[in-house]
Amino acid sequence: MKIIRLKEGKERSLLRRHPWVFDGAIISGGGDPGETVRIESHGGQFLGWAAFSPSSRIRARVWSFDAAQRIDASFFAARIAQSIRARSLFDIKSDGMRLIHGESDGLPGLVVDRYANTLVAQFSSCGVERWKSVIVQALLAQTGLTRLYERSDASVRSLEGLPPATGWLAGSGDTGVTITEHDWKLGLDVAEGHKTGFYLDQRDSRQKFAAYTRRLKFERVLNCYCYTGGFTVAALAGGAGHVTSIDSSGPALELARANVALNGFDASRTTWLDADVNASLRQYQREGRTFNAIVLDPPKFAPTAAHAERAARAYKDINRLALSILAPDGVLFTYSCSGGVSADLFHKIVASAGIDAGVDAFISERMGGAPDHPMTVAFPEGEYLKGLVLVKRQAG
Repeated sequence: MKIIRLKEGKERSLLRRHPWVFDGAIISGGGDPGETVRIESHGGQFLGWAAFSPSSRIRARVWSFDAAQRIDASFFAARIAQSIRARSLFDIKSDGMRLIHGESDGLPGLVVDRYANTLVAQFSSCGVERWKSVIVQALLAQTGLTRLYERSDASVRSLEGLPPATGWLAGSGDTGVTITEHDWKLGLDVAEGHKTGFYLDQRDSRQKFAAYTRRLKFERVLNCYCYTGGFTVAALAGGAGHVTSIDSSGPALELARANVALNGFDASRTTWLDADVNASLRQYQREGRTFNAIVLDPPKFAPTAAHAERAARAYKDINRLALSILAPDGVLFTYSCSGGVSADLFHKIVASAGIDAGVDAFISERMGGAPDHPMTVAFPEGEYLKGLVLVKRQAG
C-alpha cells in the first residue's frame, strides 16, 4: 500500500473529517491515478484511505477515515446502498432525484441522478473513474434499473487529467425522459441537457414558487435563464396570468414549450425569448415594463472563490435590474449556484443591488438545494445553491 505523508500541521482538516488533501499539504508519497493510498500525518498517524490524483490540486480525496476499512467492491456497494437509503427519509414528490451527491455521500467525484427508469452518472475524479465498472454494477443491482447513461463531460474532469466521456454504460435507447414532479410532468434529455439533464436541486423552490403564485395571484411573471421551463410550469400551475421566459438556448426553449404543452397549459399564457437576460432586463427597464414576480436562476458565475469578485459584479447587475422592474409588492426569487460565492456574500450582493436600484425589499425566505442534495457538517463546500425570496415594499 502506498503512503502519502503530510507536512507538519496539515492533518487538522482530516482530523475534522474534511475529505480533501491539497498538493501543498503533502511532503512525500504518491500513486497512480485513482489508486487507493494511505494518508499519514507528519508523525505517522493514520488519517484516511484516499484516491490519489496526480494532476489535480486536490491531490487526494478520502474514501474512509476508518483504518480497518477495505476499499473494494463491497465498500462501494455499501456506500451506494447507504446513499439510496438516505433518500427514503425524505418525502421527495418526484421520480427524479439525486441518489449520490459526491463528497456529501462519501463518494468523492461521483454524482448519480435517477430520472424515472434511467440513471445518469457523472464521474469527475480519478478515484471513481478507476472504480467505474464496480460502481455501475452496484447502481444497477441496487436500483433494479437497466439503463445508465454517463455524462462525464464537465470541465472539472480536465483538472483530473481525464478526457470527457458520454454514452450508455448500460442499456440503450431514447435519451429523452419524462419525470413526474409534484403534480407536473417535465421532459428532459439526459444526453444533451445541462449537468445530467435537469436541475433537480430546484425541486422544492419550484413548488414554493407555485405556492407564492397561487396565494398572491401573480399576473405578470418573468422567468430568467428559464432552461427547460421548470419555474414556468410552476408559475402556470399556480395560476399565473402570463409568463415570459428567457434563455439563450434554442433547444432548451423548445423543451420548455413542450413541457408547457405536456401539462395542458394554454400556450397563449406564455412568451418565449431566445435572448440575453441582461440585455432583456435593460430593455424592460427602458420601456418601464414591470412584473409581479421574477425568477433569477443563472448559470454558475463563480466555480471557485478565485472568481468571486467578477461573479459578484454579474450577480449584482442582474439583481439590480430585476429589482428595478419588479412591481411594488412583487416577489423576486433569486439564486446563486456558484460554489465560490458563499451564502453570506450572496446576501450582501443582493442587498447592495437593492440599494443601487433605490428599492426597499425584505427577505421573506432563504432557499437551498432539495434534501437529496445534502450538505454535511464536515464538508460545507457541498452547499453550492443559495437562494433568497425578496418582497419589494411599496414606495413611501
